[in-house]
Amino acid sequence: MTYEDVHVNFTREEWALLNSSQKNLYKDVMLETYRNLNTIGFNWEDHNIEEHHQRSRRHGRHERSHTGEKASAYPQRKAFAYQCHVQRHESIHIEKKSYEDIQYVEAFAQHSSLQIHKRTKNLQNPYLCNQCGKAFANHSHLESHERIHTREKLYECNQCGKSFANHSHLQRHQVIHTGEKPYKCNQCGQSFPYHRSLQMHERIHTGEKPYKCNQCDKAFTNHTGLLRHKRTHTGEKPYECNQCGKTFSQHYNLLLHKRTHTGEKPYECNQCGKAFSYHGSLQMHERIHTGEKPYKCNQCDKAFTNHTDLLRHKRTHSGEKPYECNQCGRTFKQHSHLRMHKRTHTGEKPYECNQCGKAFTSQWSLQLHKRIHTRE
Repeated sequence: MTYEDVHVNFTREEWALLNSSQKNLYKDVMLETYRNLNTIGFNWEDHNIEEHHQRSRRHGRHERSHTGEKASAYPQRKAFAYQCHVQRHESIHIEKKSYEDIQYVEAFAQHSSLQIHKRTKNLQNPYLCNQCGKAFANHSHLESHERIHTREKLYECNQCGKSFANHSHLQRHQVIHTGEKPYKCNQCGQSFPYHRSLQMHERIHTGEKPYKCNQCDKAFTNHTGLLRHKRTHTGEKPYECNQCGKTFSQHYNLLLHKRTHTGEKPYECNQCGKAFSYHGSLQMHERIHTGEKPYKCNQCDKAFTNHTDLLRHKRTHSGEKPYECNQCGRTFKQHSHLRMHKRTHTGEKPYECNQCGKAFTSQWSLQLHKRIHTRE
């Protein structure tokens, strides 16, 4: 980088187009630029800084000769070749930025000021990723970022062996093992291992839903919920089972599905020992022991242990038959009834008697047949 890359000169005509806030901004930014160059050991011997400073002062004098404006009571900003001189000089002045200055700094409406900003930004973030171009203020942050590209994971959990690219990620993970939950909701007392989790939880109390779908205006408390919802519009199913090829819109659903292949049943009833693949299935089963039936029909007050059974029951009132056979058009209230019906078209008989070998299309038909052998 050369001195000319970071210094911006204005002609007299260009300088006249700037308002006072923009001129002050130019002086402030260039002073900061000189300071940054000095910090990285820039050689000033070949550059006449005083000449640039005098040119800026001439612009100011020329402008005042037309406007009749008096010179400021404060001395003009000076440019220095050494950091210590800059610091001593700056201590003389205590300047307040006007609201317009702040707006201008934020907006960078003038192209020249944007150029200055970009150049000073490059000096503040000198460490550049050679794969994606992202810049960083220090080398350690660049090294951390580069592991995203290399997939290198240096930090390993000494309890489960899982590895992470950053030490901070390892620390967050270790909370799983320690059970520590330092972040507590001051409204309901629930505790969380991460501050981010607490923030999302607090939205339950406030009703805040900052993540809005741009297709249907449905809102969500967190970004992950929004991403999952968007897949209902796009039909995207990015998670594929590597055994049967079935795809899912959510990673959690894929994990649940994989248990159909592995036979894993991690959820066990502590009363009868029966095991289940899904936590929801265990919860429904436990209601057999407790007698709990939380799902009530609002037409006849009949109650059920799960929501699916309630929906099926409601069809007895409405007469709705949402499941239609794509071969003959016959409709059914329940999906299981449609499956059994389809076997009349395919000839499939999956239920076989273990005594005589006769096969049936439904479990119920098999049970009736078995009575012949038992003479019930």
